[in-house]
Amino acid sequence: MSMPDLRLAVFTALTILASSVTLYSVIHNTYLDTSNPLLTHLSHPLSKTHYFASKANFINVYFIKKAWAWTTATFFISWITSPPSIRTRERLLKWVAHTTMWLIFTGWFFGPAIFERLIVASGGECVLALPSGDPITVPVELCFTKSHLSPSSHPELFVTSSSSFTPPVDWHAAPRLRRGHDVSGHIFLLTMAILFLTDQLRYSLRLIERGALHTVAVAANVMMILTWFFATYTTCLYFHTPLEKITGFILGASCFAITLLPEVEAAEKRRKAGNVKQLKET
Repeated sequence: MSMPDLRLAVFTALTILASSVTLYSVIHNTYLDTSNPLLTHLSHPLSKTHYFASKANFINVYFIKKAWAWTTATFFISWITSPPSIRTRERLLKWVAHTTMWLIFTGWFFGPAIFERLIVASGGECVLALPSGDPITVPVELCFTKSHLSPSSHPELFVTSSSSFTPPVDWHAAPRLRRGHDVSGHIFLLTMAILFLTDQLRYSLRLIERGALHTVAVAANVMMILTWFFATYTTCLYFHTPLEKITGFILGASCFAITLLPEVEAAEKRRKAGNVKQLKET
């Protein structure tokens, strides 16, 4: 079973946007390699002239960093205001499936999240950026536990550091996984969120009549999708290497496709039942 027209149209538009902007970022060298420990703590070179190249832009701070919370709120507003005919358990289960995959890839998977495990497996290291800008490598477990490190809490790390600068005793910071393949978590989540909200929008667009509250919810859904499209544009233009964005996009689309499997199975059963009925009639 192929994706219905709305989902296919949005998926096609998203693919064109992500691929064309990523290509532009390579040709014009606008992207920042966020896995490079010598660069990741620095401001984007274009941040002074391009507002959305700064991680402090309002889309990143207030929307992208809370992307699944916004997506969840948009979904439940739409679901709660829907008439009983489309306020189904199937839709709730889709949200549960997407949320579970988001947590597995970015939050926890019997310990470190899958993305964290992938960085380490591809040669990544746990790196602490000192105030001087010098990076020091620390045990990877400290990244998995998201520990804050300081000269007072972990003096042995700073004594063995090759850096000539020792930070103040009261200074502390959290190390980050760097150097490995850092799948773009933003592109992964934005791709999944756009396709999920588009899928949910189909139920509302099939209604002949919609109440005032649900009409507002539909408008909010559309605005959220457009916001995530713009966030995808800025992320593809300014952050992550092309391969990291490609893998983020593929994984996000794949997770969405997994949630369609019950529909595919149900459609196949209906097709077989229809064939059996035709054979009996003949």
